[in-house]
Amino acid sequence: VGSEPRDGITPISHQDIAMNTTTSLALFLLSLATATSSFSIDANGGTGGGQRTATACNRRSFLSTSSSVIAGAGTAALFQPASPALAKTPEAGKKAPDFELPNSRGDGTTTSLADLTRGGRWTVLYFYPGAFTKGCTLEARNFQQDIDQYRKLNAQIVGVSVDSPEKNAQFCSSEGLDFYMLSDDGGEISKAYGTALRVPGIGTFSNRQTYLIDPNGNLQYVFTDVESRVARHSEEVLEKLKELA
Repeated sequence: VGSEPRDGITPISHQDIAMNTTTSLALFLLSLATATSSFSIDANGGTGGGQRTATACNRRSFLSTSSSVIAGAGTAALFQPASPALAKTPEAGKKAPDFELPNSRGDGTTTSLADLTRGGRWTVLYFYPGAFTKGCTLEARNFQQDIDQYRKLNAQIVGVSVDSPEKNAQFCSSEGLDFYMLSDDGGEISKAYGTALRVPGIGTFSNRQTYLIDPNGNLQYVFTDVESRVARHSEEVLEKLKELA
């Protein structure tokens, strides 16, 4: 990606990512601490209030860890691309990086890029940091609010995060979403799409970015500066889809 906008891609450097996400991802970590205090998975993979006392990362320890990380690391060091070799944003007009990931439908199945393009629809593939957090909830609600408009444009919405299929399923159910999420455990697909961020001491998360993929599986547009525009992001995606579809 060059220094000027090209083929629908907004250029973004590793330094830009760090600066744009410093405050927002710090808030995300604190929001995630709240979410983890009300969600847990038991030893058998189930969820529920009865297991909350066994939450692996309770709110207090998470806040303590997050605060230490934020206080002890500089901006550029805190939010790092997970792998410089894999963190480059794919170019528009080329095939979107392939994937096959567990989905949140609750039947143990996976979804691939081929599955999404098989129906001849556009795909709004959006990466988000974590279910149940404030920004991610707002983003999902806005996509759901506009779902009929997406359908009129022959487009489907699919989310991707490093959350487990169980957590994503609970998120979709609690928000009444008519679309599903994919679980990118370990962040490998996030790396392939140039959206993975590593937070030392915490792990790898998906930066908030959205990709428009045409029915042939080609990447046609990338929204990189989503974090500061979450409230109106769905509107902007719809506008761009109307231009492209």
